[in-house]
Amino acid sequence: MQQNKGQKIIANGFAERLRALRRQTNLSQSELSKIVGVHSIHISRYERGISKPNSGTLKKLAEALGVTADYLIEGKTTEAAKARLEDKELLQMFKEIEKLQKEDKLFVKRVIDALLTKEKIQELARR
Repeated sequence: MQQNKGQKIIANGFAERLRALRRQTNLSQSELSKIVGVHSIHISRYERGISKPNSGTLKKLAEALGVTADYLIEGKTTEAAKARLEDKELLQMFKEIEKLQKEDKLFVKRVIDALLTKEKIQELARR
């Protein structure tokens, strides 16, 4: 009984974070379920604290919502998790870039670095 009681507490915190994050990202339960690859009934059950996802689904939920699995489960954030991208299109592009070959990733990093350097120089020139 003790374990079930503890799981319910974890599930409630998890459920609240999941629901809040889904709403923040403007996703319906149906949309999130399609991204994650589960039926929308499962998303509803997770958000109500009735059931918990397996580890694979938990990872997919975290990725879809732009947080870590630790944050979903425990509410803990790391610096990486705090740095959330608000621009969903840009976030999707970065996810796709991660799949590129090493040399292509390096090229993208150089382009971004050049753009940021240009912006810094222009900012200094305006002062």
